[in-house]
Parts: sequence; C-alpha cells; structure tokens
Amino acid sequence: MWIRTHSTVWMIGGFALIVYMGHLYITAMVVVIQIFMAKELFNLLRKAHEDRHLPGFRLLNWHFFFTAMFFVYGRLLSQPLVNTVTSDKFLYQFVSSLIKYHMAICYFLYIAGFMWFILTLKKKMYKYQFGQYAWTHMILIVVFTQSSFTVANIFEGIFWFLLPASLIVINDIFAYIFGFFFGKTPLIKLSPKKTWEGFIGASVTTIISAFLKHADSFS
Repeated sequence: MWIRTHSTVWMIGGFALIVYMGHLYITAMVVVIQIFMAKELFNLLRKAHEDRHLPGFRLLNWHFFFTAMFFVYGRLLSQPLVNTVTSDKFLYQFVSSLIKYHMAICYFLYIAGFMWFILTLKKKMYKYQFGQYAWTHMILIVVFTQSSFTVANIFEGIFWFLLPASLIVINDIFAYIFGFFFGKTPLIKLSPKKTWEGFIGASVTTIISAFLKHADSFS
C-alpha cells in the first residue's frame, strides 16, 4: 500500500506538471508512451534465434513506426507547429516545407521501408519475416488509431484529454481498493490477483465519476 501510494503521488505530480506546461508537452508525453507501447508489442513475437540471422531487421520495425508517426502527427499538428515557430524564420520555412511535401515524404519513407524489407528476405526465414511485417502493421494500427484520437482531443481542449485520463486513474485506484478490501472471487487466471469485486466496484465508481465530471463541466 505504501509503495503504491508513494509512486501514485510522484506520477500524479509529474502528470500535473506536464498538463500545466500545455498542449505540445502533453502530446510529447503521449509520443513517449507510444514508443514504450510499441517496444513491448514488437517484443511479443520476437524470436532471438531468428533475429540473429537477420541483422538490422529490428530497425525496420522502428522505421515503419516513425514513418507512421510522421504521417499521423504531420496531419494533426501541422497548424499548431506552424503557429509555434512563426518567430523563427528558419524553423518556420523548414516546418512549412515539411507540411507542403508531407504526403510525398511519407510515401517515400514507406516505399523505402518496403524495399528494405524485400531486400532482407532470406530463404527458410520467409514465414518469420512476413509474420513480423504483418505484426508490425497491426501494431501501427492499434497504437496510432487510438493515439490519433487522443492527440486530436488534446487540441480540441485539454479537458477532453483529462476526462478519459482521470477516469482510467480512478478505475485503477478503485479496482485496487475494492479488490484489497472485498476481493474474494478471482476474475481471470492470467492475472490471479484481480477479482470480480474489484472489477465491479471500479466499474461502478468510474461510471459515476464520468457522469459527475461531465455534469460539472457544463454546469
């Protein structure tokens, strides 16, 4: 309990500081979280034996990842970035050029990655390599589909980012509290400490909190 309380205070303090610093800093936080998410997902189907025979193949995953990042955020953040760098002539021209040729750059980067993939194909490794290629694209869809909505919400108003983020925090905290004090029935074998009591208590608390926050924002 003490460890969770201590870490919660630090995390909430850091989160509050980032929110106070503004939209671009919150977006940077989302990007960092995305990178860690992608790293975990890339490693799920990674096989060390096969990777030893494919030097540089891991870099291809990250090439597609940053290409997708440039595509998504180049569309979402073009105007905010231009507004941010208007005072610096060089940066303004550089960002304006990136925005102007955004689609062409994305196309070139993706084709370069596809050619890289084709040139690294090896006999007896086709199944693993094509499986990794497909898995990489599934990760990009999962990560960037949800994060693009998150970033879009940030620039529609920080409240629309804080609302779902705070509900996740509330759900996690109350799942632990209800599970700690009332938990008796296991929820799932994959995570034996989770209980039905914690799940139901957290769900009800989160729904009530959502209604209260939404009603308060329009009062």
